[in-house]
Amino acid sequence: MELEITAVEVKRRMDAGETLFLVDVRQPEEYQICHIEGSELIPMNTIPAAVQDLEAKADGGLLIVFCHHGMRSLNVANWLRGQGISECASMIGGIEAWSLEIDRSVPRY
Repeated sequence: MELEITAVEVKRRMDAGETLFLVDVRQPEEYQICHIEGSELIPMNTIPAAVQDLEAKADGGLLIVFCHHGMRSLNVANWLRGQGISECASMIGGIEAWSLEIDRSVPRY
């Protein structure tokens, strides 16, 4: 599994019925502006406290970590891999890419 995945590939896998867990690592105020339906908000600074829950989720499907533009999520995915969670990937371009390429109803900021 590559460390990064495109928004288009995430959508393709969702449409194919794959089990994906969308993990939004932005801050609550960013999440209030916009979010991807079905995603779970786990701010970056709380990821270490949530690692057991994320590990359990990764046993059942791929974790797709995303943020605004993809930098924070890349750091989180890399850290999760270091914790032994190999079934995770950072969404390239973050929610910005999702809004531009997948769902234009998701507001940009």
